[in-house]
Amino acid sequence: MAHIVAEPCIKCKYTDCVAVCPVDCFHEGVNFLVIDPDTCIDCGLCPPECPTTAIFAEEDLPEKWADYVEINEKYTPDWPVIDAQKEPMEGADEQAKIEDKKDQLDPGAFGG
Repeated sequence: MAHIVAEPCIKCKYTDCVAVCPVDCFHEGVNFLVIDPDTCIDCGLCPPECPTTAIFAEEDLPEKWADYVEINEKYTPDWPVIDAQKEPMEGADEQAKIEDKKDQLDPGAFGG
């Protein structure tokens, strides 16, 4: 089982989780992070670091975000690995309070 990044990360992209990951399983999109399920070792270090409570063990993922299992798998090959903490997106604190924002996920690859 892997950990899954879910909807609260959209347009926030806090990277506290990346800083504690021992295997560099996070990938960065334009406005969202995903976890490579083949690289994740299910160590459990990242969920408590996420300020938006966006990371879940797959078995604990709320049903309303079940499709994020597929989203994490889908974008992992296209998005670059992120292995260092960065500043969150502008307005992240406000975006963290918004629900139902899946339609705002930008699938474009992040260029750096």
